[in-house]
Amino acid sequence: MSSYDPVAVQPMREELLAVGFRELLDPAAVDEALAQAGGSALVVINSVCGCAAGNMRPGVALALQNGRIPDRLRTVFAGMEKLAVRRVREHLGPLPESSPFLALFRDGELVWALPRPQLEQRTAVDVAAALVEAFEQHFERSGPSIPPAQFEQLGFTATCGCSLEA
Repeated sequence: MSSYDPVAVQPMREELLAVGFRELLDPAAVDEALAQAGGSALVVINSVCGCAAGNMRPGVALALQNGRIPDRLRTVFAGMEKLAVRRVREHLGPLPESSPFLALFRDGELVWALPRPQLEQRTAVDVAAALVEAFEQHFERSGPSIPPAQFEQLGFTATCGCSLEA
């Protein structure tokens, strides 16, 4: 059973879907996405949680305008697809559970993570900068995930006054 009204979280889902993410709705989808060899993935545990999530989503979108991005973009929503979220967390090893959460995988192995405590005090631009640095270190796929003109048309759910400005 979901913790939140599906209609209420839909705009938060769509923010990531609009920049190329696919949802992982069950444990089998998580295993399939993370077991793919020879590639990389950004997995986002999406959340309704205030400023951390409100700055995380636009920060992720901004980072995906970079020249290097992961091969696959996947997301699960905390409090909604609970079994899928649990499976993602199993792939995170001993890292403490949190949502939102950003995780980068290369060939199925975790190579970088940014949990909620490290997201809480960051602006969207700060989140993007941290991701871009990790993308440059770990990935080769050419970005952006969507054309710049399409990115410019995006809107984001306003929580805690988040915006793409520093």
